[in-house]
Amino acid sequence: MSLALARRASAEFAGTALLVAAVVGSGIAATRLSPGDAGLQLLENAIATALALGALILTFGPVSGAHLNPVVSAVDWWLGRRAGTGLPARDLAAYTVAQAGGAISGAVLADLMFGVPAAAWSRTERSGGNLWLAEVVATAGLVVLIFALARSGRTSAAPAAVGAYIGAAYWFTSSTSFANPAVTIGRAVTDTFAGIAPASVPGFVAAQLIGGLVAVAALAAWYPGSGQAGDAVVVPHRIKEIEAR
Repeated sequence: MSLALARRASAEFAGTALLVAAVVGSGIAATRLSPGDAGLQLLENAIATALALGALILTFGPVSGAHLNPVVSAVDWWLGRRAGTGLPARDLAAYTVAQAGGAISGAVLADLMFGVPAAAWSRTERSGGNLWLAEVVATAGLVVLIFALARSGRTSAAPAAVGAYIGAAYWFTSSTSFANPAVTIGRAVTDTFAGIAPASVPGFVAAQLIGGLVAVAALAAWYPGSGQAGDAVVVPHRIKEIEAR
């Protein structure tokens, strides 16, 4: 692995870790601050996650693009492979490993900060066709948003737009919008408000991957040539220039 790729992968690791720490940590705080009020707990969790996501994109975007999501990285590779933009296959593998490892580390970090067991399999079952459909919708919408912003030259809006979308999707999807395989894996190792039972993970991840495919089809119809903006996903990060240094 080159030094430049290691630098970008470390940013994906740290960014995904902090994202999951925000999701899990705010979930724990919500259950303690608002016991017995599930609606308020979800609101607190959603607001914290949306704000943290926007801040993390601003922090890590110039380094790695702040994908923080294997589906975003995979679509970036797929759409950019012919245009010579986006992630090469080697980088996709490095990003995916970094994101998954970061997600697990972030869940452990949040648990430690709140004095609960560092790692415990979640017992929260999340399974059923309605939840899987929700994950398809949530993931497809997220990916279309990200690539639409890049293709139309509006990446400066990405931190606010992506954070707003995820915050809203907490409420308009029955699954509360995981929309991210790495985050899903990380949330399996915390038996807290934001957890998901390991047995429920494969269904969610499969739905998220399908959502990515739906997004690719939608982008082909609505934003042809999206692959030309691969180096601007989620925000511009100039992969080729960094690798050349």
